[in-house]
Amino acid sequence: MAKLFSVGFWETIARLILRNRILIMLLLIAATIAISTQWEKMRFTYTEANLLPDEHPVNLDYQSFLNTFGEEGNLIVVGIKDSSLFTVDKFNAWTKFSESFIGFDEVESVVSLNRLQNLVKNQREQRFDLHPIIEDSIKSQAELESLKEQLFSNYPFYEEFLYNSETGTVRTAIYLKKGIVNTSERKDFILGAFTDQIEQFEKQTGLDVRISGMPYIRTLNSQLIISEIGKFITAALLVTSLIFFFFFRSFRATFISMIVVIIGVMWTFGILGWFEYEITVLTALIPPLIIVIGIPNCIFLINKYQHEVRKHGNMAKSLQRVITKIGNATLMTNVTTASGFATFIFTKSTLLQEFGTVASLSILAIFLICLLSIPIIYSFMPIPKDKHLRHLNKKWINGFVDWMEHVVKHRKITIYITSLILLITSIIGIYQIRISGSLIEDMPKKSQFFKDIRFFEQEFKGIMPLEFLVDTKRKKGVMKLATLKRMNQLEEEMGEIEALSRPVSVVSLVKYSKQAYYNGNPKYYQLPTSQENSFILSYAKKSSAEVELLKNFVDSTGQYARITTFMKDIEIEKMESIEERLKEKINKVFPAKNYEVTMTGKAYLFQKGTRYLVKNLILSLSLAILLISLFMAYMFRSFRMIIVSLVPNILPLLVTAGLMGYLGVPIKPSTILVFSIAFGISVDDTIHFLAKYRQELQANHWKIRKSVYAALRETGVSMFYTSIVLFFGFSVFIISNFGGTVALGALVSATLLFAMLANLILLPSLLLSLERSIANKEVLKEPNFRIIPEEDSDNDK
Repeated sequence: MAKLFSVGFWETIARLILRNRILIMLLLIAATIAISTQWEKMRFTYTEANLLPDEHPVNLDYQSFLNTFGEEGNLIVVGIKDSSLFTVDKFNAWTKFSESFIGFDEVESVVSLNRLQNLVKNQREQRFDLHPIIEDSIKSQAELESLKEQLFSNYPFYEEFLYNSETGTVRTAIYLKKGIVNTSERKDFILGAFTDQIEQFEKQTGLDVRISGMPYIRTLNSQLIISEIGKFITAALLVTSLIFFFFFRSFRATFISMIVVIIGVMWTFGILGWFEYEITVLTALIPPLIIVIGIPNCIFLINKYQHEVRKHGNMAKSLQRVITKIGNATLMTNVTTASGFATFIFTKSTLLQEFGTVASLSILAIFLICLLSIPIIYSFMPIPKDKHLRHLNKKWINGFVDWMEHVVKHRKITIYITSLILLITSIIGIYQIRISGSLIEDMPKKSQFFKDIRFFEQEFKGIMPLEFLVDTKRKKGVMKLATLKRMNQLEEEMGEIEALSRPVSVVSLVKYSKQAYYNGNPKYYQLPTSQENSFILSYAKKSSAEVELLKNFVDSTGQYARITTFMKDIEIEKMESIEERLKEKINKVFPAKNYEVTMTGKAYLFQKGTRYLVKNLILSLSLAILLISLFMAYMFRSFRMIIVSLVPNILPLLVTAGLMGYLGVPIKPSTILVFSIAFGISVDDTIHFLAKYRQELQANHWKIRKSVYAALRETGVSMFYTSIVLFFGFSVFIISNFGGTVALGALVSATLLFAMLANLILLPSLLLSLERSIANKEVLKEPNFRIIPEEDSDNDK
């Protein structure tokens, strides 16, 4: 491996690149065209992010539920809260509007006021019949008022499902066919015919229709993700090109860099297609990330080329030195950055594994593209003129470097006290961090569909499905009165929880059957007694209508039942408290030898996934620190240097975590990424500084202070440039509509800014304070490979 990083190796690489430049450019173009053919395999996600491993018990429980009852996230609800709805014209328009959805191929069934069925006792046939509550359009206001009073008073079975009798809110439930829920057909229907129907009705009646349900939320959310990819790429290109131009004052250099990173983005999309990964809220971030990470590569290479040209004016020699001297350093920094992303591969979460795989491969790809294309492109262009090199004489940056040197020389105690205060304050803040398992927290707060979610939470206590699968462990065990009573006790417990809606199950249907048996009297909406049970069930068994309704709540064998409720968007700690309360009730009511009750559903799955990711955060970050520590050990062969190098990189992570606690930014799937990403990038500065420091030690005959200040002056400018690019580059994510993406951009930007200051101020101070311990020939041994060639020490000053 040492040979790979030797000067001789890179001199060979430089000769190969420059002597075969036409062939290499043709191969690069051909590879780009070939990888672009994989774009057609890219898929946009039509399912929620599954944060848990496939073999996780919670995932297995959910799959078991789906195998028994099919897809549970197929409900779309449309609702209205407007007193004018209960006028003849508008009510008839609403019933006609609700009825219109049944004609679509994508719709399985519609439950609305006009399709409500009254369960009626047929005494002659000794069975229950279903009669429509509304048989025809409403003719008069008096008829409508009578119907309203009847609905809101006599049908507890439909209360809090189709209407809220207290507020007068009414809704229609539209069930999509389960086979299209996780396909592009769902998107086409919702964005097409469904939306057209809504808009036409609103225009016709002037009523404000509220829409929600998991298929609708997922569709609009995924469309926003897709739209943001282009926005992020454009913003990243614009911001980085402006900064690049500000540094270099060269349209040519800026244009070349933009072309290079655009090719890198093309490769990223190709890698996504190659692996046939879906574009998710995480993988959508990778293309702009590649632009942000690729530009510093361009800065290093072009800056070195222009330095060499100014020094001796020989183009061939300059290009060769760009590859031999900067190639090694950029390889090391890109490998460490890729390592930070690659740690997600070991989390066992498919979502993070895909993100880590594509990001790490894309980072290595952009390094290769930069190393090959920039020297070759410049070899075909005229040698830079004096006006292209003026930026190298900038004096404003010297003020910043002078300030850093002054602080390190005369303010070491202040630096350590400040670092200690930051550390203590951050640890206090870390204890205030909360964990969010919310499905909707990252969604755009200003979007109409988010406001509609809050509307249905207020009126119907949520739209996030929470399911309970009851296994009676025997066929036809569900309809036993003992089972129904146990399920009823659990439902009563759920009814007392503010965050959950009224549960719906076979228990509700049996209660409705008793009400029907007693001629629709609502006071009999309750479970039958043991004496009533036999003859009420005999009516039910003869009723085809009852059997049809049962299919929604009981499987064909009669062994499994489902209890469905909907939950508000609540904190993960509150959800865990509810889970603990319900499990305690389940254990008390359902004997383990006769029953098995499983809690599941999409919202429950997501919250468990978030908790799982938090545990994996520690794993991925620890792995990133371990990998980079091993790399530093191999590079410097000094344990003490590893410790010194980690301090200025871990402190910014702690400061960021503390800020999250103070600012109320929760740990969630999006913000979990911050730490491994930031650590992988920020350690690049440490590597650059320590490599230059070690070189200066040898050049200055182990004079520590002189070497520290020389290294600070040499690396300070490039570290400042790249940190500014990274800071503003990651800041483009702040324009996102998604709260999690905004937090990711802001937190990574802040962490990298802290890391730059730590590496330029705290790290040199530590080296000076611990000079007797670490800065000697025994501790700082000859490295296994050189990041910066020896001859640079004199030439580049």
